Amino acid sequence: MADVEAAVRELVERDRDCTEKALAHMDLRRKINLLIGEWKAAGGGDVLPNVRDRMRLRSAKTSGSPLRVIARR
Repeated sequence: MADVEAAVRELVERDRDCTEKALAHMDLRRKINLLIGEWKAAGGGDVLPNVRDRMRLRSAKTSGSPLRVIARR
């Protein structure tokens, strides 16, 4: 979805028609909202992570000591 959003921004900055890409972006957002609605209807009640939370989790995973790979002979 970020790729589509970036494409829309690029087209707008170059004063080009972005209708097709913008409609694709809105369709993706609509699908995500439907999926979240289905998840909630199925009993999902957890707070979904936002971008900041996901980035924090990603950095916590990579900040630990790296795994050492032991080569076998």
